[in-house]
Amino acid sequence: MAESTIQQQPLAGWEKPDLDLSGAQWQPGSRGHGDVQIAFVEGFIALRNSGRPESPSIVFTPAEWGAFVSGAREGEFDLT
Repeated sequence: MAESTIQQQPLAGWEKPDLDLSGAQWQPGSRGHGDVQIAFVEGFIALRNSGRPESPSIVFTPAEWGAFVSGAREGEFDLT
């Protein structure tokens, strides 16, 4: 697979620090099932693809995380 040459840039209004996730304690996102892992780092919640841990992580504030989890529980992201 060819290496990506796309540079990631922070979004306008992005007010989150560039967290060092190298020492994060990653845990399964859903009782050990699924394809995601989460870590709590410096007051933020990071989410990553457990199958590709080297890929970029999504970082949530606690309020964003609450809204995300609430939406997921209500089926907001179901694609079927």
